[in-house]
This record gives sequence, structure tokens and C-alpha cells, in this order.
Amino acid sequence: MKVGIVGLAKSGKTTVFNALTGSSAQTGTFGAQKANLAVIKVPDKRVDYLASIFNPRKMVYAEISFVDVPGPSDETKGSLGGTKNIDMIKGVDTLAVVVRAFMDESFLLEETVDPLRDFRAVESELMVIDLIMLEKKLERLEKEGKRGIEHDLVKRCKDSLDKEKPLRLLDFNEAELKLLSGFQLLSLKPLLILANTGEIRSADLAPLKDFAKKQQTPVIDFCGAIEMELSEMSEDEQREFLFELGIGESARDRFIRAAYELSNLISFLTVGEDEVRAWSIKKGALAPQAGGKVHSDIERGFIRAEVVSYEDFVNYNSLSKAKEAGKVRLEGKQYVVKDGDIINFRFNV
Repeated sequence: MKVGIVGLAKSGKTTVFNALTGSSAQTGTFGAQKANLAVIKVPDKRVDYLASIFNPRKMVYAEISFVDVPGPSDETKGSLGGTKNIDMIKGVDTLAVVVRAFMDESFLLEETVDPLRDFRAVESELMVIDLIMLEKKLERLEKEGKRGIEHDLVKRCKDSLDKEKPLRLLDFNEAELKLLSGFQLLSLKPLLILANTGEIRSADLAPLKDFAKKQQTPVIDFCGAIEMELSEMSEDEQREFLFELGIGESARDRFIRAAYELSNLISFLTVGEDEVRAWSIKKGALAPQAGGKVHSDIERGFIRAEVVSYEDFVNYNSLSKAKEAGKVRLEGKQYVVKDGDIINFRFNV
């Protein structure tokens, strides 16, 4: 999964990027033209536990790639910047919009703190970019006299944007999504909001959260400064620090969970002496597709999947005992993989 971090100038999005990834990218660089990139491993206690049983040569966690999209400069118009920035945003799977919910006395261009206003500014630009593209496509289809499934779909999308309704709120079937994939529509991407509160919150988040709830958009309170401190601590130090603050889990962990849910992702596991590994796939994927994540030959020559749920494995603490209890199943090509499935693929090419 690739996440794009966007936001208005001085929203603190690079601070958020550093906190999420443990990076040390320079902050406060208004109008920076270079994106910050990083990859994190997704914490997974299931991988840790299975590695303690199988003692593999290596452990491999699922990963999330982050792109801290540069903010607008004096030469670019809009809240997202120029063409290069838009191309970066088109290349991500999920968007995280950072909005400022703290007072920054050094930023004199904006006297008020209004997270909802800032979010709507970013979302509006995403929709405008999509609308311009769809209007051109619709005009071309009508000029060529092509009135069919594609025409109706494009018009439906345009009508939604005309009403200031982002495309991610519409229901599309698989065929429609496949047809739209070539357009790389920005307002169709899964999106969540990171409300950067700073150490001292100075904004009422209720209007933002009420609006986001109506749009079924997750909002995560994120104190970039505190989370940056956490990212530099050991696990034991993090637990102690969170306990002192009276916080159950870090915003980083809440973000990862929300991003997975929003992107409709789950993880299955493979185990052995060589490696214990978590693999990310779309919810609803069939066993051969999951096998294809491991190797294309597995999907091509798929025969059966030997499956045991993580919970059943933990109950019996070994594959052999789980088999004796009848908890290891042989599944065919139509099996829908579930989160936490431990799978051994049988294939022949």
C-alpha cells in the first residue's frame, strides 16, 4: 500500500510524515519541491508469535510506503501544488490529508485555525481536478457519438462532482471500477484525515468530525510533536510514555489500522524454517490470487491451499496438532482468504 500525505502549507504534514515513518526529513520547508519518501514495516504480533515457534531465518512484515507530497510554492496555484505534485498523488493508493488544529504564531498569513475549512479546500481541489478531466472525456465521447456504458458512467461521475460530492462516496461495481481505473481519479481514492493538534490544541474538531462522519471519512487526532518523540523511543519506552499520558495506543498504530480498513486490506501468513511472512491482499481475494502474491507460478499452477486460522494454530501451538484436531483444511480455487489465515500452497507448473 502506498499512502500520499497532503495538506496545506504549515499544516505540519512533514512532521506527521516523520512521526509515521521514523524519518528525519526537514520540516518547515515551505514550497519544497522534493517529496519525502519512506517505507515502514507494519507491526504484527502474529508474525512475532509465529517466528517464536518456527525460529525462521528471517521475519518479513507487510509494508506501507509513504510519500510526503511537497506543498504549493509561490509559483504554483491551489492547495496541492503543480502538475508534478498531482502526478505524485495519482500514483498513491490512499490519501492522508493533514489539517492544522493548532496555533502557529510564526504563520501570520492565516490568523484563524479552522480544520474543516482547510480539509474542504484540499478536497475541493481534488474534485476540481477530476471534474476537468471528466468534462473533457465526456465532451470527446459525445463528439464521437459514443453513448454507452462508459458515457453513462463518466456522466454519473461528473454529475456527482457538480454537486460537490467526491467519487469515493458513490457505489461502483467491479466492472465500473476497472473502467475508471485508467482515469486515476483523485476523489475516488480512499481518504482519511489526520488532525494535527500540536501539543496544545487550539481548534474545535467537532465541526470537522461531524462533516467527516457524514462522508464516512475517518478522522485521527494526531499530535505530530508527541508522535515524533515516540518514533525515536524503544518499545518499552513507548509503552511507559503512553501510560504516563493515559493513552492506550499511539496515533501511528491507529493510523495503520485505519489505513488498512479504508483500503480494504487484510493479511495472510506463510510460515516455515526459511521465513515467517505477512502478505497484504484485498479483502475478498481468492486463494489463487493470494498465491500469486507469493509467486506468479503459484497462481498459474494452483491446486489446493492448506489453510489453518491463526487462532486455531495458537490454540494447538503447532501445525501437526492442529491437523490432528481437524483444524487444517484443504481449500480450492473459490476459497475466500480471511485475515490471519496461515496458508501453504500446493501448485504444479
